Amino acid sequence: MVDSGGVSRLGHMKALLGVLAGAGASYGIYKLVTGEVFQRKQKGGGSGRPPGCSVQGQVQETVQPGSLLAKLSGLDVVRTKGAVVRDVQEEIDSKSPGTLNRENIKMLLWCLQTSSEQTDRCRVLVTLGNAAAFSAHQDAVRELGGLILIARYLSDPAADVRVQTLNALNNLSMNLKNQDVLKVYIPQVLELIETSPVNSNLQLAALRLLTNLSAADVCHHLLRDSIRLLLSLLVVSSQVLQIQTLKVLVNLSSNPDMMDDIVQATVPASVVLLFDLQTAPAVLQRLLAFAGNLKAWTPSSPVAAELRSRQDCLYRVLLDPSSTLHSRLVQLLAHPDQDVRAHVAHVLL
Repeated sequence: MVDSGGVSRLGHMKALLGVLAGAGASYGIYKLVTGEVFQRKQKGGGSGRPPGCSVQGQVQETVQPGSLLAKLSGLDVVRTKGAVVRDVQEEIDSKSPGTLNRENIKMLLWCLQTSSEQTDRCRVLVTLGNAAAFSAHQDAVRELGGLILIARYLSDPAADVRVQTLNALNNLSMNLKNQDVLKVYIPQVLELIETSPVNSNLQLAALRLLTNLSAADVCHHLLRDSIRLLLSLLVVSSQVLQIQTLKVLVNLSSNPDMMDDIVQATVPASVVLLFDLQTAPAVLQRLLAFAGNLKAWTPSSPVAAELRSRQDCLYRVLLDPSSTLHSRLVQLLAHPDQDVRAHVAHVLL
């Protein structure tokens, strides 16, 4: 037997279904509900998340007393987190990155933390990365705790999310205060390079981040153990990856305090073969800049003697008198690219 409360509720449900059967009525109810959601969302923001976010993370919007839907059914309207995230994202995407304000950055960070869908996380990270091209936004992300939040996604199971995380951190790292926070993630970035497929987007994005982080000496000591990995990449990677790897090596070799670690690093003997007329000029120029930094370093006699005894170290392969580098440099003086010839002349001096 159905009690009177059940009959009453069934009556409300029938009334609701009757109204929803009309296309015009259903659209009106949709606009009514979603309009209320957007108004409250735009006014809310003091806490850094859309109002109505429950402890479990589900965004709930209760129908206002007296509204049409409340009168018909007395039921709550529930919107998923993903729907709210996409609403916020679309609203922010309608603005140019330079016009975003601190509240927009806060909302983007909330969206990132809330998103359960891979595509949503990627989209938010792209927007944050574009915003991070502006110095004011770089500061805002740091002050809102966004650097640590974004860096969490370096271990996201989706490769695309990890790539977009690296891209966002790359732009955010063009800020000395941000570098001081991000330097602790260098070991994790190096692990991504070592474990990712060669020439993958992950490796390239990671190397771009390391290029920015190695621009200042403050992070160099954290890269001491990366020299062998970087030198190995030179002989197995594509031209694009070679260029990015060499940017990091040039930055490191410009620091005299790093030179002992560099020249002692184990290196494939085939590295010297890159000094060749067939190597792309863009690679050669950076390779020669790296060699020039190495040539500027002069070891003491005992250190040089010790290094010569190690067949596979960088010193023996490129700097020792027994190396074929000198004869290869002489051949490069005939290179058709003027910048390459200038670099060769500088190294030979």
